[in-house]
Amino acid sequence: MKCFPELLKVAGWILGLAVLLFACHPAAFSQTSESQIEPVTAALRAREYDKAVELSRAALETSPNNAQLWTLQGIAYASKGNNKDALTAFQRALKISPNSIAALAGAAQIEFQAGSQAAVPLLKRLVELRPEEPTAHAMLAVLEYRKGDCAAAAPDFAKAGELLDSQLEGLHAYATCLVRLKRTDEAITVFQRALALQPEDPREHLVLASIQLMAKKPQDALTTLQPLLQAQDPNVNVLQLASAAYEDAGDTPQAVSTLRQALLLAPKNVSLYLDFANICFTHESFQVGIDVITEGLSLQPKADDLYVARGVLYVQLAQYDKAEADFEKAYELNPNQSLSTAAQGLAAVQANDLDHALESVQTKLARKPNDPLLLYLQADVLSQKGAEPGTPEFKVALQSAKRAVALQPTLAAARGVLAKLYMQTGQYPEAIEQCRKALAIDPKDQTAVYRLIQALRKTGDKKEIPELLQRLAQLREETTKEEKEHYRYKLFEEDTPAKQP
Repeated sequence: MKCFPELLKVAGWILGLAVLLFACHPAAFSQTSESQIEPVTAALRAREYDKAVELSRAALETSPNNAQLWTLQGIAYASKGNNKDALTAFQRALKISPNSIAALAGAAQIEFQAGSQAAVPLLKRLVELRPEEPTAHAMLAVLEYRKGDCAAAAPDFAKAGELLDSQLEGLHAYATCLVRLKRTDEAITVFQRALALQPEDPREHLVLASIQLMAKKPQDALTTLQPLLQAQDPNVNVLQLASAAYEDAGDTPQAVSTLRQALLLAPKNVSLYLDFANICFTHESFQVGIDVITEGLSLQPKADDLYVARGVLYVQLAQYDKAEADFEKAYELNPNQSLSTAAQGLAAVQANDLDHALESVQTKLARKPNDPLLLYLQADVLSQKGAEPGTPEFKVALQSAKRAVALQPTLAAARGVLAKLYMQTGQYPEAIEQCRKALAIDPKDQTAVYRLIQALRKTGDKKEIPELLQRLAQLREETTKEEKEHYRYKLFEEDTPAKQP
């Protein structure tokens, strides 16, 4: 197993348990004569594992269906480091006696060490028979966590109890699951146990503080971050997180001061400027935010997110022409900018390879020619590949988008692509119609709002544009808040020392 090495050390209890069960209570497991069992257990106690294997083989010749002898042989092989033959022996024992605790324990340990999900049913049966055994629960939790099943893993981590207090990786995994389950208060308690194991590790402080911020406990986060803030050279991530904590705690001057300190250390860090813009938006210091974003754009002139953020601030000052210019520049730099919802439908098939995406979609369309989602994706991929009006590719894109809308009128993303294609051919009234229908389906579709603004301007009908720019700015600000929470979660995920494989 590539993860949780400390837990593997503890997992050695399983074979110890098996040996103990046989050595101390042989009569509790078998009607086999003591003359067959005792020599093998004696060899195991003496750590004469080759002898134990030979003795078990000899006994099995006369009692081939004896689960206890097969289990003893498995213990002997496992003690020698021969996990392959040990697992075979344990499996033979379990076929004869499915509830043999010692055989279950031995087989589970081997599968767990191999990182195999085959250990899960063995461990589940084991905890049914021994429900208070913390190591079995801990091992089961680890495997469930590795599978991504936090709903199952969290209760098993809890039942591992104090065993986890010495297992840093296990505590990280447990806390991660609790965060994913949005049980942040419990996650804080668990990660405090992890911090107690490594109080000098900056990452432990940073991750705990990020969880505390998620739980809306900014003062606690600041207390956690204090040792890092008092360091001679604070990390930019620490300063950024502390700035967010100060702001959430109502100390805006300190939030701004800390953020400026971070900007001095990392003047090209786009996310720092976005945080500054968010503070300015919240406190209606729009021009200050515009000035700071402009500074950032002088260093990062291709940062589309900065243009969007500045556009939002221009809207608040009713400088609609400047706002629209910034939104247009952002879209020019990145057509899949976070303004967009429609274009994100490509994420599952694209992987930044439009040729491969198109091939994949068209292969599927050959089997399902009337699938509206596939038709939409074909139109979107061709559009993103730069299909020009009048070319065969553009005609295919237009036909695909029209068919997608006809087959599934509620597919807002297809209407968005169709509006884009209509814009390219100068069919602005048709584009306006598609944008309005897309917004009727999804009022939060920022791309549809943006294209509607473009189309209305092309037709000369500008009376709606200020209102639409306000709407776009509001939607963008809502997205910014969501992204802020996502950033904190991402910071937690990236900085947690034990990541899910």
